[in-house]
Amino acid sequence: MDQTESHKPNVSRFKLFLAFSRISLSSFGGAIFWARRELIERRRWITEREFIEMFTLGQLLPGPNVLNLTVMFGYRFAGWTGAAASVAGFLGWPCLVVVGMGVLYQHYGALPQVQQALTGMSSVAAGLVLATAIKFAMVLPRRWRPWIFGALAFVGVGGMRWPLLWVMSALAPWAVFAAWKEQE
Repeated sequence: MDQTESHKPNVSRFKLFLAFSRISLSSFGGAIFWARRELIERRRWITEREFIEMFTLGQLLPGPNVLNLTVMFGYRFAGWTGAAASVAGFLGWPCLVVVGMGVLYQHYGALPQVQQALTGMSSVAAGLVLATAIKFAMVLPRRWRPWIFGALAFVGVGGMRWPLLWVMSALAPWAVFAAWKEQE
C-alpha cells in the first residue's frame, strides 16, 4: 500500500454526490477544470499528481473522460456505491438542466441576444480548457520527450485528421519505450 492510499481522507457517498453535483453544475464549458478545482484545491481529497494519473487513465478508456474519472474517484473512496453516488451527482442535475435549457432554446434560440450569449460562452469554454492544460503541464516532469509525443499526437489527430485510435496505437508503444529507457 503506497503512502497516498494509507492517508486518503474519509469521504462519504453523500459527500461524493455533493462534490460531483457541484462539479457538474459548474461545468459550463468543460468539467475537467471544475473537477480539478473541486477535488484538489477546494476539498483537498487528492494531489495534483494523483488527479492527472486518474484523468490520463480516464482518457485512455472508452467513454467520456471526466465521467471515467468520476467513476474511478468514487470507487477509490467508497467502492461501487461511491462510484454510483459520484455518477448520480455528476449526471443527475445536468440532465434536468439540459432538458430545461432545451425547452428554453426551442422558444428563444433564434433571438440575436441568445446567439451572442452562446458565442461568448464558447470563448470562455476555450479559455477554461487552455487554463487547465497549462496547470497540467506545470505538474508534469520537465522533459522534452513527452512534449514531442504530445505534438505528434496533436499533428496526427488535429492536423492530419487521423483517427485517435490509430494515432494512440502508433505512439503509445514508442512513448512507453521512451519512458522505460529514461528510467534506466
